[in-house]
Amino acid sequence: MTDVTTEVTTAGDFSEETVARAKEIIARYPHSRSALLPMLHLVQSEEGYVSPRGVAFCAETLGLTKAQVGAVATFYTMYKRRPAGDWLVSVCTNTMCGVLGGDRAFEALSEYLGVKHNETTEDGAITLEHAECLAACDYGPVMTVNYEYFDQMDAGKALDVVRRLTDGERPAPSRGARLCTFKEMSLQLAGWDDDRKGALADGPAAEPTLAGNRLAAAHGISVAGFDPTTPIASPQASDPIGQQPSAPVAETELAAEAGPGDEQPYGEGSARAAADGSGPEGFQIKGNENSFLYHAPESPHYARTKPEIWFRTAADAEAAGFTSWNAPAEARAEAKARAKEWKQGKGGGR
Repeated sequence: MTDVTTEVTTAGDFSEETVARAKEIIARYPHSRSALLPMLHLVQSEEGYVSPRGVAFCAETLGLTKAQVGAVATFYTMYKRRPAGDWLVSVCTNTMCGVLGGDRAFEALSEYLGVKHNETTEDGAITLEHAECLAACDYGPVMTVNYEYFDQMDAGKALDVVRRLTDGERPAPSRGARLCTFKEMSLQLAGWDDDRKGALADGPAAEPTLAGNRLAAAHGISVAGFDPTTPIASPQASDPIGQQPSAPVAETELAAEAGPGDEQPYGEGSARAAADGSGPEGFQIKGNENSFLYHAPESPHYARTKPEIWFRTAADAEAAGFTSWNAPAEARAEAKARAKEWKQGKGGGR
């Protein structure tokens, strides 16, 4: 097992390439101290962990104290304070993954490798750790190798992955990018691309992730009146301190203002949406009365937008005073102002 390194040295012992990359990182930010997180990944990409001299290098380069750098490096678990192996194997042992088999998988790997949590094998190849959550509960039990996912792992499957790693192979993750070493991964996290051909082209989202979306689509479930381009409202500077914002107008009130049962509220090319958000055949443009914006089928927000109004064409929507979702910001702001006036009863239906 690799022990903690206690040697303390000054900065300046890093390669010329790392020093040059550090300058590139700093140039990304208006304030140099903002570069600390990718800088820590950078020094980790050279040494395999954030060493005392790595802390000193970051501190001297960014004009920080070593205490400030150390505080950040010890806060995030992705920064290792002892040398990590080429392959960081993380097994989720949080409640659900643990019960489903994560605990048994970790125990099997620990016995096979001869190491415990946060320890590295004698040959420096594999570091084993248990993780509280790997944010993939729909695929549990989950294990990652250098943060790439291996889904639905039992003890046998986990051992097979680790044996292949010790044999010099790079087994394919269940989804996502192809495996790279811990140092290579750290360099990517510092902001450099993986230049291997097809390195990032493997694996789309799988069925467990899409199950909820598919059920919602099958049953016509969406967020009522949701327009993703509408900003979060903020109090106006002229509002008296402590004044509560007025309550939003209920959708039923909006519908009533336009006229109950009004099938063509904005002219012949318009139709009020049914309770489930559906519209007449041939009407493809979705209109939102909360913002006076409309979405055509090519809009990235189209599928999850539940309209109040349907229009036959974009021209019909614009004739009614609605503005396209991808119009210039100033035009969208004007549309939302009209919608606000309309809701307050000042602008009529247009």
